[in-house]
Amino acid sequence: MKLLITITGFLLLMSTHVQAKKPIRVATFNVSMEALNYIQQNDNSKVTGTELLDAMKNEHQQIKNIAEIIQRVNPDILLINEIDNHRNVGREAMLTFMDNFLSVGQNGQQPIHYSFSYQSPVNTGVLLPADANGDGKITHPSDTHGFGYFPGQYSMAIMSRYPIDAQYIRTFQKFKWSDMPGALKPVDPKTGEDYYSKEVWQALRLSSKTHWDIPIRIYDTTLHVLASHPTPPVFDGPEDRNGKRNHDEIRFWHDYITPGKSDYIYDDNKKSGGLNKGDLFVIAGDLNASPVEGDAINSSISALIDHPNVQDPKPSSNAASQHSPDNKHAANHTAYWRMRADYLLPSKHGFKVVDSGVFWPEINDDNYRLIESRKASSDHRLVWVDILLTDY
Repeated sequence: MKLLITITGFLLLMSTHVQAKKPIRVATFNVSMEALNYIQQNDNSKVTGTELLDAMKNEHQQIKNIAEIIQRVNPDILLINEIDNHRNVGREAMLTFMDNFLSVGQNGQQPIHYSFSYQSPVNTGVLLPADANGDGKITHPSDTHGFGYFPGQYSMAIMSRYPIDAQYIRTFQKFKWSDMPGALKPVDPKTGEDYYSKEVWQALRLSSKTHWDIPIRIYDTTLHVLASHPTPPVFDGPEDRNGKRNHDEIRFWHDYITPGKSDYIYDDNKKSGGLNKGDLFVIAGDLNASPVEGDAINSSISALIDHPNVQDPKPSSNAASQHSPDNKHAANHTAYWRMRADYLLPSKHGFKVVDSGVFWPEINDDNYRLIESRKASSDHRLVWVDILLTDY
């Protein structure tokens, strides 16, 4: 009996070892569900939260296409940007999407069943305690911690086949921008005065949506998915308030993964600090910045990509090159509007990148129908990377 137990244990250990050598596919996808018809046709401030659910229950074609793209790529871990999390319905929209679309085969694809998921409140549409734009009123969307017509617009969600270690999740929704050392505080270039009033600056949170550290257990290893969706560095004025905020939202992750630089960071439970040396991570999300193109203050995204413990898989597609044939950076574009905006950046420690890509079918491909316009699915493309654990 003792010999049988020993042999069984050995075989189980060998089986786990073999399984652990299977690459893990991680993906990020800005699905632009805010582009649904109800957003276009209604007063956004009066959206109740049931509209997105109704669209999902009525098998809205855009959502079916989004689900089909995900099923075709078949990620083990998925970050979704821009799936609403209205306070009236909470996680129900995310769960309905998983049940009614991902768990149902779309156009002949295999269903995907994610056993674990996460979503929590974000800063979009959350009113500030003071008037930010100086019009004498505190209203949506201008006087909010993050641009939004209602709390939870442009939210995020994580879905995983591997267990999420819920007790160790860290969220940074309420971290104040002014608490970041050396924050790029917006200044009116004409007057040289602070763009925001003292009251607004002391209240304003750094994250336009939120920053999450989601620990996921892969066998006996913890992978930290560092998820965010910084504000676009546009839609502002000469003070460049969105450009500076985008820079600092990205810089947050650079500091978080750097021991000795993360001491100032605190999470929503008042725990301070960032990752420890040797922790495994993947930085994921629509970062709205490129080191070589666009309107961002690109020093922040460049520093993150060049971090000594970050590897950049540089996902690419032939279709992106064809979309912008005169652009030498086009192969790595992840958005229809011709820029690399969406990222998956694994730690160098603990991982080998096996493969990566951008779901962008060419015009003559039958699947081009899935991405031919924003209404078809999104103006962003799903980005994926296959990583292999090396600490075995």
